[in-house]
Parts: sequence; structure tokens; C-alpha cells
Amino acid sequence: MSVIRMFEPALCCATGVCGEDVDQELVRVSADIALARRRGGDVRRYNLASEPLEFASHDAVASFLRLAGSAGLPLVLVDGTTVMTGRYPTREQLAAWAGVPVETGGSRR
Repeated sequence: MSVIRMFEPALCCATGVCGEDVDQELVRVSADIALARRRGGDVRRYNLASEPLEFASHDAVASFLRLAGSAGLPLVLVDGTTVMTGRYPTREQLAAWAGVPVETGGSRR
């Protein structure tokens, strides 16, 4: 099974789903990650504000930040290979990368 690492811009909390003005895209991706994890997927999420050492400790991530800056985030790695930048994956993409079944009825995206 693959390891999915999602490197996100600086968010107010671990998921970004807090405060009065919640970004609905973050709500969606949080739910999709939770679903993939419940089905056995290994999805890890890193916030630039609270976990900067995770960004610095991965060569691919540090190089990406030097070239694109934090405006290019999120950055998604699957087993260390960059698979997506600048947007969040769909439920179907997460499920496929994690090797878990996707919920029937399709993505909410």
C-alpha cells in the first residue's frame, strides 16, 4: 500500500477547518482523507505553519518550495514521487493512490 504525504500551506490548525470563514475545499479534503484512512489508506498531512521541519526534511518538498514558494502548495507525494501540486486531490484520486475502495456515488467534486 502506498504512503500519501500532503504538504499544505500555512493553515490556522492541522486541517484548516476552523474559525468562522471555513474554506469548503478544506472541509471536502478533510472528509476524503478521513474516509481513505478509515478504509486502511496511509495518508499523512503536514501544515507549513505547525510542521516546517517536515517540509525541510524532504528534499523534493524543500526543492519545490525554493522554486514555487508556498503559493504552489498543496504538494502531494505518493511514495516520495510528486503527483499533484497547487490543488487538492479528488476522493477518487486519493482512493486510487492509497489502494482503497472509493465510496459509491462518486466524488463531491
